[in-house]
Amino acid sequence: MDEQNKIKTGFQRVASALRQRPALGLGTAVSTTFIKDGLTCEIREGNWTLVADMPEQAGGNGAGPTPGVYGRAALGSCLAIGYMMRAAALNIPIARLEVEIQADYDDGALFGTATGVVPGYLEVRYVVTIESDVAENEIMSLLDEADQHSPYLDVFTRAQRCHREVKIITTKPN
Repeated sequence: MDEQNKIKTGFQRVASALRQRPALGLGTAVSTTFIKDGLTCEIREGNWTLVADMPEQAGGNGAGPTPGVYGRAALGSCLAIGYMMRAAALNIPIARLEVEIQADYDDGALFGTATGVVPGYLEVRYVVTIESDVAENEIMSLLDEADQHSPYLDVFTRAQRCHREVKIITTKPN
């Protein structure tokens, strides 16, 4: 089975299951991050272990990508995967696909040296390069449809509710 058919079959199988039992699509993902050394973090979720860190000039060890790299990678890979899934579902052949994420930021907010600046991105842009033999209007329709279903495009474009819970373990003797 070629890759596009494999993707299409998987897409159809999951979509069919979700149509029959929508509750299958509901869940909670849990990642746990541990500080290992200075600013070096080990992130665990399921069978995956990742490392994040800050560069040495910012006080880190440079042991892994920064959280920003993972955030931009999450958006870029989510878009790319969504485009390929939608292309397979619509029988649109894609010879090559690339998604470039461009994010403007001001680290002055992170380090407390700038006022009136948000610590998140100032603007995020994504550039999609597709090589395909189908008409431009079909490609644009595919991209528009996939963007409407992209979880991480939604995360980046819509404010999310975030709730903090704190658990304090004291090391102070009674």
